[in-house]
Amino acid sequence: MRTLVLGGIRSGKSRWAEAAVEAAADGPVRYLATGPAADTDPDWSARVAAHRGRRPAHWSTVECGAGSDDVVRQLGAETVIATLLDDVGGWLTATMDRRGAWSGAPVDSDVDELVDAVAAFAAPLVLVSPEVGLTVVPATEAGRRFADALGTVNQRLAAVCDRVVLVVAGQPVTVKEPS
Repeated sequence: MRTLVLGGIRSGKSRWAEAAVEAAADGPVRYLATGPAADTDPDWSARVAAHRGRRPAHWSTVECGAGSDDVVRQLGAETVIATLLDDVGGWLTATMDRRGAWSGAPVDSDVDELVDAVAAFAAPLVLVSPEVGLTVVPATEAGRRFADALGTVNQRLAAVCDRVVLVVAGQPVTVKEPS
């Protein structure tokens, strides 16, 4: 079962996804963290600490923030284990940085690789991603590139996931059920 969990900032999507992967797992869980490690920004450090603090001790964490290709490599690894990827927006940011996409370079091949890896994944998989379509159009070119790219990534992932859930104010709304 592949589940895509969408939602806005502080919507509760990560907490919901953590519970979903725990319920689906028959043992350990691998957590793929795509955000940069805590740095000198106290607010970011607090967010990272909150996520880390909620993870059960039997989960393993793989930090994938610096190399967006790490996510695809982890999903394609021989070891098949229930996995939570939090979040696709962090993966896309790292990919756009690596490819120079903020000024127009394409990320299509990276997106293709991610979608293929998700489609082929053989264990429970929960993906967390920001839903960009619920706000104003970004005022900057880079912001519009990110919003457009993330909208495309979310649509492509939703197409290969069995289930899609939108979390609003901590409440899950099912968008797509397994068929």
